[in-house]
Amino acid sequence: MLLAIDAGNTELVIGLYAMTPADEAFAQGSASGGLGIAAERTPSRGLTHHWRLSSVASRTPEEHAVLLTQMLDLEDVDIMSAVTGLAISSSVPALTAGLRQMAARWFPSIPCVILGPGTKTGMPILYDSPKDVGPDRVANAVAALDLYGGPCIVVDLGTATTFDAISAAGEYLGGAITPGVGISLEALYQHAAALRRVEITEPRSAIGRTTAEAIQSGTLYGFAAQVDGMCARFESELGPSAIVATGGLSELIVPHTRSVQHVEPWLTLHGLRIVYERNVG
Repeated sequence: MLLAIDAGNTELVIGLYAMTPADEAFAQGSASGGLGIAAERTPSRGLTHHWRLSSVASRTPEEHAVLLTQMLDLEDVDIMSAVTGLAISSSVPALTAGLRQMAARWFPSIPCVILGPGTKTGMPILYDSPKDVGPDRVANAVAALDLYGGPCIVVDLGTATTFDAISAAGEYLGGAITPGVGISLEALYQHAAALRRVEITEPRSAIGRTTAEAIQSGTLYGFAAQVDGMCARFESELGPSAIVATGGLSELIVPHTRSVQHVEPWLTLHGLRIVYERNVG
């Protein structure tokens, strides 16, 4: 089975993929006996288990190994006997180093692919400096092209909100980066003394009648409008495109958009699986 890990600034997203029919049978058997915290009863494209954890850049390689081992153990999966491959993407250098050291020290016999410059992705990167493209953005682009073809636009609603454009020929063209929902709200609360933190839920109307509703409206409808506006600008250059959203905040924002056609919460992990297969087989 393949253990795919996407380490971001806010979350560590982890998925376990069945790579063979025997893996799928094993995973389904373990899912029925585990705690069910993250087990998928019907594997989605081979994804049998998934977890979202907080990113902690200071975790040591040993702590990463213990964390992964215990999570899989909760689902009755023994990491040493079940996992046959590791695929990692990380946009946090400290986490990249820790995960690389973990793989080398604790799982030396397991093939490991860390997505970065020089990794075979099967996708031409047309950025002026290809090595500057974040590995999560590359994984997202590879996955979106595999699932929906090109041209396509990927909207990743995470710590930052990123927009990535993939051509009809399957080339990564570039994109846009804006501050994410969490960053924007934190800046608002820090610099506006009269505003307090509120739960972000759908307000009664777009015109807020309380300060809390005004913040909720500005967050939900404002970021949704940003997504729609950026995708419209991208399509003016790409032509009609498949628009795919992912990221931890996609469930919050996407229901209020008009342009997003597909929501794929595990898009990065799917891309990591494809990259792993292209490098290891």
